[in-house]
Amino acid sequence: MANILVVDDEMGIRELLSEILSDEGHVVQTAENAQQAREARAAETPDLVLLDIWMPDTDGVTLLKEWQRDGNLTMPVIMMSGHATIDTAVEATRIGAMNFLEKPIALQKLLQAVQQGLARNQEKSRMVATPIMPSVSVTEVRTTSTVINNVQMQAPASTTGNTSLINTSLLSFDLPLREARDMFERIYFEHHLAQEGGSMTRVAEKTGLERTHLYRKLKQLGVEPVKASKKNS
Repeated sequence: MANILVVDDEMGIRELLSEILSDEGHVVQTAENAQQAREARAAETPDLVLLDIWMPDTDGVTLLKEWQRDGNLTMPVIMMSGHATIDTAVEATRIGAMNFLEKPIALQKLLQAVQQGLARNQEKSRMVATPIMPSVSVTEVRTTSTVINNVQMQAPASTTGNTSLINTSLLSFDLPLREARDMFERIYFEHHLAQEGGSMTRVAEKTGLERTHLYRKLKQLGVEPVKASKKNS
């Protein structure tokens, strides 16, 4: 899950992108102009920005230059436009934008660009903040690995006080990122459905998702709300 800022003066595009990215599990902020984008960037650095080029107050390329000049271009920025020229796209890339999407934006291209941007941001963060690992023995490493592989998460299964075990050893670091994330999300939602007795309203409140988004996410993950609530009882 990532924090994504969508900057576009068209309400319909903001809402559409917000819905798509929320369904993917991201937290989405929106801004309708450059000033709101500046305020959102100042309040909290997003993990990625989708930035429209043509806006009424300040165009996206100018805002990109401003962030670059002030040292605020610390996150991947994907430019968007339905009227930009090749020269504009090249200029934005030269300034620091990592990608350019032409409107109307195809869903697959959007998700691919976002995934690439977030992957690049994570790689950059790891390179900047790689911790110095203490010296450990082979025995300690093996012991730690055994403990991790046998970890289980205990969570309430219903309001009656019964408990169930959700086996997190099913998660594998050898899976592709998307598959591992989907597996974790299935366990995550099954846990909350079990904890809340299958109440979609309470699960929506607990997970911070709109009910519509929650239903879509469960359908996408292949999680049946009723079955999930009874699965661990």
